[in-house]
Amino acid sequence: MAKHQSAKARRGPSQRSLRVGELVRHALADMLSRGEVRDDVLESHVITIPEVRMSPDMRLATAYVMPLGGKDVAPVLEALERNRRFIKGEIAHRINLRYAPDIRFRRDQTFEEASRIDALLHSDRVRRDLEKAREEDRDEDPAANQDPAANQDPAPKEDND
Repeated sequence: MAKHQSAKARRGPSQRSLRVGELVRHALADMLSRGEVRDDVLESHVITIPEVRMSPDMRLATAYVMPLGGKDVAPVLEALERNRRFIKGEIAHRINLRYAPDIRFRRDQTFEEASRIDALLHSDRVRRDLEKAREEDRDEDPAANQDPAANQDPAPKEDND
């Protein structure tokens, strides 16, 4: 395994990859919202698709999905997997690509991660560290402790000659 990644690998997805991912996301969201995928589980849930990531060769799309309310994720993912061939065919008709991408469905964990980070930032340990850093900054910068008006130059006097 190589020690260093190439510069291209470090840069992240290309503009084309991002654009195609958005096209796939819109097509998939449109199909699900209109009830075009005939499945009882999918028809009984409102499903959000916050992101679709494309592989560099555009042959694989990973769709991150979450039912509204965050419940019944496993049955929704199973239903999407059952209907994967139909969904792939519909996406191929809606988007003009050389190859219709294979689609993987994954649970979107963005909200859980955001909640975890928010809880971490509001924890007592982080709050103490921030207060300590503020106190150290005040001790190092005596100008911060002075009145800001004291540092301003007095207004120039007008000459009435």
